[in-house]
Amino acid sequence: MSQTRQRVLDDIKTAMKAGDKPRLATLRLVSAAIKQKEVDERIELDEPATLVILDKLMKQRRESISQYSSAGRDDLVAQEQSEIEIIQDYLPTALTDEEIATIINDAVNESGAASVKDMGKVMALVKPRMQGRADMSVVSKTIKERLNQA
Repeated sequence: MSQTRQRVLDDIKTAMKAGDKPRLATLRLVSAAIKQKEVDERIELDEPATLVILDKLMKQRRESISQYSSAGRDDLVAQEQSEIEIIQDYLPTALTDEEIATIINDAVNESGAASVKDMGKVMALVKPRMQGRADMSVVSKTIKERLNQA
């Protein structure tokens, strides 16, 4: 069992004892997503695979916030935002813009990417280094901009 998954399970117990219903609901959702992936693929997830799940949950929350904002549902935006804050506790420290730029530049140089057609090569190198530490949609846009300049 991954270290993050064990931490989620321990924190579920703590939230139950403390009566922290919003945190408990979010942690149960995280635990269910991890368990679902394990059952579907009949494997036990390692740490990187667990981080991929958490990253996916974060992306879903961001997309929901965008949709709820445009619909004027501030109550749902606040709920999604609080879920993001809870999930964020289980992800590694976020990368700074400078760190992201450095990793992207290294990947572009390493892959020999010359145009946007080579974006897949760059993403393949960047994704494992940034998984769970950066919003991959923002990273993707940054890579596109960088390759358009080349």
